[in-house]
Amino acid sequence: MAEIIDGRRVAACVIEEVKIAGAALESQHDTKTGLAVIIVGDDPASHTYVGAKSRMAKECGFNSVQYTLPIETTQDELAALVMRLNGDRAIHGILVQLPLPKHLDSEPIIQSILPAKDVDGLNVVNAGKLATGDLETGLVSCTPAGAMLLVSRIHGKDLSGLNAVVIGRSNLFGKPMAQLLLHANATVTVAHSRTANLPEVCRHADILVAAVGRPEMVKADWVKRGATVIDVGINRIPAPEKGQDKTRLVGDVALHEVAEVAKAITPVPGGVGPMTIAMLMANTVKAAYRAAGAKWVAVEV
Repeated sequence: MAEIIDGRRVAACVIEEVKIAGAALESQHDTKTGLAVIIVGDDPASHTYVGAKSRMAKECGFNSVQYTLPIETTQDELAALVMRLNGDRAIHGILVQLPLPKHLDSEPIIQSILPAKDVDGLNVVNAGKLATGDLETGLVSCTPAGAMLLVSRIHGKDLSGLNAVVIGRSNLFGKPMAQLLLHANATVTVAHSRTANLPEVCRHADILVAAVGRPEMVKADWVKRGATVIDVGINRIPAPEKGQDKTRLVGDVALHEVAEVAKAITPVPGGVGPMTIAMLMANTVKAAYRAAGAKWVAVEV
């Protein structure tokens, strides 16, 4: 039976390191870590996510500022706010909650955030640094950074000799996850919807990462015995056993059957999910240290 990787516990350890680092930065360099979160419109899920991020930032001792903008906000108004925050020396991280309302174009907004303040790791400069192996001066996208930290808890930081398969090639997760695995010396295959004989490809993986958004797609016969399985999917499916119109969360991996063959596996919920906010906090305090001319390397991927 596989070890169930407790993402909540690992995330809590990261948060404790962030709190210590933030307090040290404030006492030694007179710099209080600042995070600005921008949300546009009234999407309930987005407000839930933003609320969780803002609460965690305050728990970490950050100067946490939230900008809640009306759905009528224009592209120019949003761009002007980002520009103002770029120039605010008290703000070290800027996060624009996605998705934006349909009349707004998110890509130029994300790319207008200074790379040094891009704590979501989505700016092309940070993506390029990761692609070229520069983990020292860039900021890594939070979900793959968190997933990689969970991998390192099982295998250590050097993955030499291990085969890794990432199912999914998105800019948000699949591509940066593959780059992180390559940086750790794994032999990496990126699979996707056009991959021929996907189950056979997956069976070669010592580390299998699923990020496709299809509930319980990965079955036990896709998984090599003794593999580590990282499930990034978050899917809501009907749960009639809970009552009419009830739902439950599942990942992209059929947890219970895959746990019979894997060495270790992340559950959904409670696996990769908690790591995303923890790594956002880590990126923010890292950005604050850099702005102060100092260096913090306690949390590494």
